[in-house]
Amino acid sequence: MTAIGIDQPVEGRFDGREHRFPVRVYFEDTDLSGVVYHANYLRYMERARSDMLRLVGIDQRAAMEAGEGAYAVSDMAIKFRRPAKLDDALVVVSRLTRIRAAAVHIHQRVMRGPELLAEAEVIAALVAPDGRPKRQPAHWASAYAGLICTPEEQGD
Repeated sequence: MTAIGIDQPVEGRFDGREHRFPVRVYFEDTDLSGVVYHANYLRYMERARSDMLRLVGIDQRAAMEAGEGAYAVSDMAIKFRRPAKLDDALVVVSRLTRIRAAAVHIHQRVMRGPELLAEAEVIAALVAPDGRPKRQPAHWASAYAGLICTPEEQGD
């Protein structure tokens, strides 16, 4: 059997305006009781946001290497609803809810099937290498524009 392509990490996918990123809970993600340690939800959400940006066409690495800056989480409110456990198959669902000159607002949910486990409101700000907020490039903002969820779509 010959390989058709190079193995690639999972990037998730867009389903309409939502980015869906699958995650498996491994032993290393859990505490002694077999429940996902709370900080690991942040890791799952970070991976989902990064891959969502990549699929939209935003190359964060190139921006950093060119000295244009990088996104940093400037605000996050998270609610933990139910525990995830060892070997659970989860999906991080991310929606863009607002674009500002130097930031993007993202609503994220960690789901196990139809069950909501955790959700967060995240503001990611673009910061210059000196740490100051920086206006997002116009092509980034236009890439986001088609993904902004309406208030009705944000209602669940």
